Amino acid sequence: MNKIIMTIGILAGVSYQTDGTRVDYTEKLKLAESINHIQDMKEWMKSDVDNDNIITDLGEFYIENLNEVEDILIELYNTK
Repeated sequence: MNKIIMTIGILAGVSYQTDGTRVDYTEKLKLAESINHIQDMKEWMKSDVDNDNIITDLGEFYIENLNEVEDILIELYNTK
């Protein structure tokens, strides 16, 4: 669902920001794809924790780090 929303948001935007500068959609698309990959990794890690394929504390540690990376990527996405 997030992939669809982000893609629509990118495509629905205009080619120029409000100050008249051009938006580089290639960069925004790469950031959106990176965010999607991080979200997929979080889902896989949650699944591994739920299925006892990884120690719960370690899985939660990975998920926390993935959350931080996702937050940074979203911040970059929103500033481009």
